[in-house]
Amino acid sequence: MTRRSSTSGPTFRDVLPALAVAVVAVCALAAALAAGYRAAGAGVPLAGVVLLLLVTTVAVRRRRPGMRRRLGYYTPDELLELDTQGLALAVARMLRRDGWRVRLLPAPDRPRLCAQDRGGRQLEVAFRPVAEPLPDEDPPHPHRHRGTAEKPLRLIVHRGSFRARDVQWARRQGNTRLLDGSALRRWAQGTYFGELFSPPGS
Repeated sequence: MTRRSSTSGPTFRDVLPALAVAVVAVCALAAALAAGYRAAGAGVPLAGVVLLLLVTTVAVRRRRPGMRRRLGYYTPDELLELDTQGLALAVARMLRRDGWRVRLLPAPDRPRLCAQDRGGRQLEVAFRPVAEPLPDEDPPHPHRHRGTAEKPLRLIVHRGSFRARDVQWARRQGNTRLLDGSALRRWAQGTYFGELFSPPGS
């Protein structure tokens, strides 16, 4: 007996569990609509169909790459394709997805973000391959949100890996956090910002 080629499609036995689940779901939905029709007339099944179409439309749109990125979700490959300005836009979208108000400070090579969450916590974001400011880099944005004198958290974003020297420098600063490529990819795939690392003072 010849061995099945690794490039052949799935067999009926492979798809049977998923098919059974789909059949059960359709039957349950039909039974629910029929019961609603008997109990309250045609309005219930009609509303159910409209709701199902609405949910399906939203789900399909959310899976489209453009819509997904606007909602703050990126694949690892998409992150790699971004230039610095595109990465700043992606991080701004991810912050907004997690409830932050974000202001993008555009610059030719060194974009920055200023953000504030619902609790008033401030965040300044810079994009560079090392933790310490580069020799020709402008100092941190001097703007402070009105109504608070709290020192903002500084976030340094890099798609690669930070060196041990960078980590030590950030620890000495006290208010600086480093977001490397691994954490950036987890964040882009849906991990909440607050779960990437503990906030200062926690």
